[in-house]
Parts: sequence; structure tokens; C-alpha cells
Amino acid sequence: MIPLSWYLVLSAALFCIGLFGVMVRRNAVAILLSVELMLNAVNINLVAFWRYGDTTSMAGQVFAIIVFAVAAAEVAVGLSLIYSIYRRRGSVIADELDLMKW
Repeated sequence: MIPLSWYLVLSAALFCIGLFGVMVRRNAVAILLSVELMLNAVNINLVAFWRYGDTTSMAGQVFAIIVFAVAAAEVAVGLSLIYSIYRRRGSVIADELDLMKW
């Protein structure tokens, strides 16, 4: 049986990689993928704590399913916004996206 600490280290590493990707990347699609990586790290934490905690309750799995649904909605909205911006501007570089600035 794999100890809980291994799952937590894996989750922390994935979250840090995703956070680094959000901070460093300039491409909006890459930023969106980094956010997805961070959400998957949260899912690993939720399921690991459920597995090593009270397995009679389904709370960890239910929360993980909710996070999956939020991630799917975020991808759908995010990609549609990125596609719309690309059609209008011709670029998805995050530094050049100043649509809300006057």
C-alpha cells in the first residue's frame, strides 16, 4: 500500500508545476493547461484524503467529481474565449490581450 505522503508530494509537485506554468507562460492556451494541471492536483488530494480517511463516506469522490465538472466548464468557456480573441486579434499572447483596457 502506497503511503499518503507520496500522494501529497505528487499533488504538491503537480500544483507547483501548474503554478509555475501560469506565472511564466505567455500563451493563453498554455496558461489554461496549467490551470487544468492545478485542478488535477487538487483532485489527487481529495481522493487521497478520502482513501486514507473515512471510506464509508463518499465526500472525497463527490468533491472530485464536482472539480471535474468545474474543470470541464472552465475549459469550454476558456477555449471559446481564447478562440474568439484569436479570431479578433490574431494572437493569443497573454501580454497583448488588453481588450478591457481603454
